[in-house]
Amino acid sequence: MKLIFLYGLPGVGKLTVACELAKLTGFKLFHNHLTVDLVASVFDFGSKPFVELREKVWLEVFKQAVGADLNGLIFTFVFERTVRDDFVEKTRSVVESAGGEVLFVELTCATEELEKRIEDPSRQKFGKLSSVVNFRELKASGVFDLPTPPKSRLVVDTTRLSASDCAHFIASELGLSSAASIE
Repeated sequence: MKLIFLYGLPGVGKLTVACELAKLTGFKLFHNHLTVDLVASVFDFGSKPFVELREKVWLEVFKQAVGADLNGLIFTFVFERTVRDDFVEKTRSVVESAGGEVLFVELTCATEELEKRIEDPSRQKFGKLSSVVNFRELKASGVFDLPTPPKSRLVVDTTRLSASDCAHFIASELGLSSAASIE
């Protein structure tokens, strides 16, 4: 199984690109807010039980996906202060120990465009950060600082590319088959 670990700041287009990539490849999509929303329904964001349970869910889904011999799984993610420093290594260990592969893809976007996207009403239905003021405060305080970006990663600037073009570029660069060729 290939785990496409798609990450970047809020508003860069992770979920939008991931949906296109899922359509293109036939890979399952596991977006970050599925777990965050689940765990936050019981525990406060950032609390010890929240952090522990969120990580357990992420890692267990990866483990089960590899064990089920899925072709691929796309995971959207934001590095932020409540994520443990060893999460990337734990992810690699779970996936690679079962014969899978983790492919890191970082999405970036020009600040002006990113701030426009953050305020898009579509973000609110997923409980995503939708205030530029809050984003700026969080960013300035270091909330989104990456511990250390994965060494081998593909970096894609989504500023001027459509989600479909980004997905096609990612699939091409990572050598992913299209869903049509899988069937």
